[in-house]
Amino acid sequence: MEFVHNYRDTDATIAAIATPPGDGAVAMIRISGRNAFSVANVIFSKNILLLESHKVHYGKVLNSQKDMIDEVLLLPMKSPHSYTGEDTIEIFCHGGALITKQVLATCIEAGALLAEPGEFTLKAFRNGKMDLTKAEAVQSFISAKNVAALKASSMHLEGKFHKTISSLQTKLTNVTAHLEAYVDFPEEDIATDTKEDLLLSLGYIRNALSSFKDSYSDGKKIKTGIKLCLLGSPNVGKSSLLNTLLQKERAIVTPIPGTTRDSIEEDLQIGDLHFQIIDTAGIRDTEDLIEKEGIKRSFSLSHTADITLFLLDSTKEISQKEFQTLNTLCKKSTLIVWNKIDISKEPPTSLDFPHIVSISALQEIGLNELKKNLLTMTLEKPFSKEEIILTNERHFQAISKALYALEKAKEGLEKNLSLEFVVIDIKDVMKQLGTIIGTNITEDILDAIFSTFCLGK
Repeated sequence: MEFVHNYRDTDATIAAIATPPGDGAVAMIRISGRNAFSVANVIFSKNILLLESHKVHYGKVLNSQKDMIDEVLLLPMKSPHSYTGEDTIEIFCHGGALITKQVLATCIEAGALLAEPGEFTLKAFRNGKMDLTKAEAVQSFISAKNVAALKASSMHLEGKFHKTISSLQTKLTNVTAHLEAYVDFPEEDIATDTKEDLLLSLGYIRNALSSFKDSYSDGKKIKTGIKLCLLGSPNVGKSSLLNTLLQKERAIVTPIPGTTRDSIEEDLQIGDLHFQIIDTAGIRDTEDLIEKEGIKRSFSLSHTADITLFLLDSTKEISQKEFQTLNTLCKKSTLIVWNKIDISKEPPTSLDFPHIVSISALQEIGLNELKKNLLTMTLEKPFSKEEIILTNERHFQAISKALYALEKAKEGLEKNLSLEFVVIDIKDVMKQLGTIIGTNITEDILDAIFSTFCLGK
């Protein structure tokens, strides 16, 4: 039976499996809500109300016929000292998929509702246990694909982003208070030194928000990964390089031109970053319809990739087709890779590209230099674990709108426009910043945010 409910009911008692699906040593079922202890009392072999909070207790989960489902450990947490701020029960059972589902079904039968994705964290947000930036960081932390994404999420999870936004809002409130005082007494002109101080405050806020906005370019790559396209002529060594980087025989390597006819995609970790590496069909003139389509896709993928690795054979002169391809590539995001330097030490041609390395994919020579170039090309500036980096598209859009309103306010103040309009623009900035931390948020935005969460979180 499918249980459907409106998770906007803050009094609802919900339950879900909070560990990944499948078989394992241990699984955890979480129950949270006003009736969490009553639900657990129905299914547990001991009286929950007599058990000490925040201590683990051994017992059995029983069904409605009092048959044992499993021997478990149960952790009761009384409100407000829990993740959600509500009475919460966590049941640790054996990790079999069937057992876990039966324990959950018993909780539902006892009166809990099946949780929606992210509903536990939504409860935590509504109950003031965390602001919206921290709530979103929870999901980012769980889904992080690399160490850099994990570090970026941790800065938000620790509340540093929220603290900065709140501080900027306080400064905006002070500026607004000064301006509204002059609005109330229009016969008094704003003093020159006061105006300069207010402009300095707005300038400080603009610089802080601009820094966040500028960081999104790197933050997006850190969060989603960097798309890396291998491009080049047949038999230049693209598939060999793919296999070498992955340390496994992922692509077929033969001396026959046109072996790779479609793209091959794999995940790759380099340093703290995550790359999606794509091997493509070799670029050449051909009458083979399938190979033609593969080459067409090669160009398409190179144009959408974050970085293109254009491989050249150091034992051969550059062909006309390769020169034509080079002229279509963005120099800033292209890494020229001269392959086969174990045979020919020096490239036959000098190219006007800022990023060039020489390697031997077969002998694994020069790979560290290649990886170093990739890391340098990926981020606009070195990643600092102390720096707050924007990784969330919603935050980026809100800050962009806030900056637009801020520029209008600053320009209005500089040009001595009516202060009522300046105040309106500043309040718009505060509104946009409020949507980030959750002080000014609509239900549809909350729906969109928490629907991306996993069940049990």
